[in-house]
Amino acid sequence: MADWKNEEQAREKIKGLVAEYYRDFKQRPEGFTEGDYLPYASRVFDEKEMCALTDAMLDFWLTSGRFSKQFEKQFAEWIGVKYARLVNSGSSANLIAFMVLTAPELGDRQIKRGDEVITVACGFPTTVAPIMQYGAVPVFVDVTIPQYNIDAAKLEAALSDRTKAVMIAHTMGNPFDIKAVREFCRKHGLWLIEDNCDALGSQYTIDGETRYTGTWGDIGTSSFYPPHHITMGEGGCVYTNDPQLDKLVLSYRDWGRDCVCPSGHDGVCGHRFDGQHGELPFGYDHKYVYSHLGYNLKVTDMQAAIGCEQLKKFPSFIEKRRHNWEYLRGRLEQYSDKLILPEAADGSRPSWFGFLITIRPESGIGRTDVTKYLESRGVQTRLLFSGNLTKHPCFDSIRGSDAYRISGGLDVTDTIMENTFWVGVYPGMTDEKLDYMAKTIGEALK
Repeated sequence: MADWKNEEQAREKIKGLVAEYYRDFKQRPEGFTEGDYLPYASRVFDEKEMCALTDAMLDFWLTSGRFSKQFEKQFAEWIGVKYARLVNSGSSANLIAFMVLTAPELGDRQIKRGDEVITVACGFPTTVAPIMQYGAVPVFVDVTIPQYNIDAAKLEAALSDRTKAVMIAHTMGNPFDIKAVREFCRKHGLWLIEDNCDALGSQYTIDGETRYTGTWGDIGTSSFYPPHHITMGEGGCVYTNDPQLDKLVLSYRDWGRDCVCPSGHDGVCGHRFDGQHGELPFGYDHKYVYSHLGYNLKVTDMQAAIGCEQLKKFPSFIEKRRHNWEYLRGRLEQYSDKLILPEAADGSRPSWFGFLITIRPESGIGRTDVTKYLESRGVQTRLLFSGNLTKHPCFDSIRGSDAYRISGGLDVTDTIMENTFWVGVYPGMTDEKLDYMAKTIGEALK
């Protein structure tokens, strides 16, 4: 006979068994032996995430529900915005953030096909993909080393009478020059989308005011993919302080519908059958009125439950990333004659995603030789994503066309494409592991 009397007791019993399972089979042993595999990133979790996931699974609601609402509320409070909406990935967050700016409700500021959006080619492709998929024109501007962000001095040269927005990422946790970019956008009446997927927890100060990145522009986005600052496995978030943009986010995320009543609930607004919408019959069921051509990009409650527990750990994650980055930089300083080491942007306090390294071209050392050596010794490496997106096969059919524009040149972008890589500083790293990583990089340079 079961040793519980009600559902709540049964849940606690099941979660207790899950916690025991974690400790017996999933808890990672401490310590490090030379040659152990050092991934560039990994999930950091314990029995609390597994129990939260179990709790959501036992609800069997499966789609967005109570945990999703809890996460959105707590995340918005933490990062300092009025509205935060969960989606199923960081890439979907970028898609939604861009698409809401194409809504007719925005009037003269609506982004239309053929309008231009300033961005960079050195980054992750899904910062740029929504622009091109819609039929707008990305305008690529070069970046800087050792900050690896947009060269703000080149923004004015990229401007045209068709420019409507700037959509760029904070590279590897290092904020771009928010003060200069924000002033540029305000001067010319442009939208600013902050792709914050690799920089959650980074801080930036303007005129004595310090905020988290993702909150300085009109819309911010985050990713909760396993390597990122917190994880839901998959998952992302779109956030803003603008109530009109937030309403558009909900519409585009939830099939394009006009109604904002929560999924699974009927008539919350009190106007389900009394409206005139488009050319539909009067009183057409508002739950099936579509004001935009949207998507279904909601997160599941199981993912959100994991995120709620990750959010509790997040402050310690940020501090560990900062410590690891500073420690590794100190250990690599001795190789600065061969390496360009990264530097934080002025006025910033980054929550680092990884540690970027550029091999000095004049050193005569090949990047591939270095990364192959590191990989053979158990140190996982990654490139700075696309390097130069315009060089990839996805541009073969449009290369040289008016589907995109390059402002000036992309010389620094090409240098990064040829000479830059990065290694991990995620919270699971220890000083011992970082010592081995630095030693191995030194060996590779020889």
